[in-house]
Amino acid sequence: MIPLQRLVAGLSRIAVAIGSVATVTCLFLVGYSVLMRYAFGAPQPWVDKVAGWLVLGLVMLAAPEAQRRFEHIGVDIAVTKLGPRIARIAHLIGTISVAIVAAVLLKAGWEAIEFSLMVGMMTDIEGVPEWWIQLLLPIGAGLLLLVALVQTLVLALGGTPEHLPTGDEELPRDTLARGE
Repeated sequence: MIPLQRLVAGLSRIAVAIGSVATVTCLFLVGYSVLMRYAFGAPQPWVDKVAGWLVLGLVMLAAPEAQRRFEHIGVDIAVTKLGPRIARIAHLIGTISVAIVAAVLLKAGWEAIEFSLMVGMMTDIEGVPEWWIQLLLPIGAGLLLLVALVQTLVLALGGTPEHLPTGDEELPRDTLARGE
């Protein structure tokens, strides 16, 4: 099981690194667009499209790592009050739920790509097929599915997935991080 977990962790880290590059690229493109529009009176309409694609990329490529680290939205404080056996079941239900959602996204992504290829859909940017952008959905969803399935398997076999919250973690001291 450990080699599989390491493989999935490595793929997840690569995906989040690419998502990070997408984030920085988006930041620079939006800055460039603002500069061109307001300083030089030359709007760059293509930047809005590309920035949207980059946001899709960063979300889909960062989601698997967020799941791997159990940093998705969760109610950890409620789970810690349940006791170890019921908490394990709650985590198992959570990973299964993520796997189901990821499978649905994966299927929808492939269907969107198939349709785009069938009708020859192109983006508003010359020479960029729509399916290139849509490919981000099944890639991210597939990796998210893989991460959730590995976590589910580890939990079902009585193991403890890496980064599983125990309730012993110290809450962030920053009031903004705590939502105050």
